[in-house]
Amino acid sequence: MAGKPKASKQQIADLGEWRVPLPKVGRSSAAVFAEMFQRKSGDADWINGRVFSLVYPTGRSDIDGVLLESNLAYLFENALNPLRFPSLGMMQFEVVSMVSSLLNAPTGSGAGFSAGGTESILLSVLVSRERAKAEKGIERGNIVFPLSAHPAFAKAAFYTGLEARATPLAGDFTADAGALRDAVDENTVLIVGSAYGFPHGVIDPIEELSDFALSRAIPFHCDACIGGFVLPFMERLGYDVPAFDFRLPGVTQMSCDIHKYGYATKGASVVVYRESQWMNHQMFAYDRWPAGFYWTGSVAGARAASPVAAAWAVMNYLGEEGYVEIMRGLMATTARLRNGIAELPGLAILGSPAGPLLAFTSQRDDINAIGDVMDDRGWHLGRVNNPSGLHMMISPLHATNADEFLADLADAVADHGESRGGDAHYN
Repeated sequence: MAGKPKASKQQIADLGEWRVPLPKVGRSSAAVFAEMFQRKSGDADWINGRVFSLVYPTGRSDIDGVLLESNLAYLFENALNPLRFPSLGMMQFEVVSMVSSLLNAPTGSGAGFSAGGTESILLSVLVSRERAKAEKGIERGNIVFPLSAHPAFAKAAFYTGLEARATPLAGDFTADAGALRDAVDENTVLIVGSAYGFPHGVIDPIEELSDFALSRAIPFHCDACIGGFVLPFMERLGYDVPAFDFRLPGVTQMSCDIHKYGYATKGASVVVYRESQWMNHQMFAYDRWPAGFYWTGSVAGARAASPVAAAWAVMNYLGEEGYVEIMRGLMATTARLRNGIAELPGLAILGSPAGPLLAFTSQRDDINAIGDVMDDRGWHLGRVNNPSGLHMMISPLHATNADEFLADLADAVADHGESRGGDAHYN
């Protein structure tokens, strides 16, 4: 509500004085929506391209229309039971099949739909733990991943009772393959690399890691939650993209988000396994319930149906050619921004980003102070550390205001103030 102070983290955790009772008498829809949109007015302005993560707008009304109509068509259905809603079951099958093909999964592979990259990663780690128990007798395993890997891997280890071993990065911010090899032992159930990673947009040495994992007969997860709908289309445009997918024999599983650069609405992701029978370790079955047999392959039981419909609709609407054309324009916008940043005094790109994601620092000034000025001007940039930098996930809509962004950034570099520190970054 207007004028109401923000709750602290502790207040959010225990509710306390912030507990709100259900209204005794309902309110008019006009009043409800007036308050809703008043609250929404304080949110980040992604519609005008001033946000560089969380939302991935194309800026195209035709795509927005496809997403809106497909979401509305399945707003009330439940994806838990495809036997009751066979249209959902078929769309989900086709979506995971298309993603599997995009990632060059071999014949006999398996895949599942999830609500997001974190769930895809959690399921992959679960499958790896169960395979290690069944095939190697490992009871207390570990997973090994570079520091740049998404926190979902550490979260998955926490949920599944595995030890999380994070390894240092190389000087170019990619995974240090030697450090990763040293962290692996006889109880390692999964090795991880990213194509590409969230903090800096760089591709880990996937082929080297794949070969090592194969030599040790350890599953290897290539996380392509961001890159899965980027790198294949860059490759089709002639960009030099290193091998990262199932064409490498050591890659046993991959995660790929459709709700990032696949442009579906949240939450739509896919986890793909080289062999379909591994999916059995992902499935939960329970037959002692009085209401009958319960069987599911996702963390949630009841699931929103609209993300399945939206993913199917936008992938069929755009097709390969549509995605390639979007990527052509997106990479041009990325080049404009990247070159413009590099031309400003003291600024430097961190590492060698592969696609439309980059982080940059200042070799002369306090980059967080520059970020504070950009915050004040209404640009929502992320923050990275070690070294400190500003973070951008570039979307097609940013083509409309790239010059304005660079002009404001130039002013911020010229007029940086005392840093107020960075915010936590959630993607």
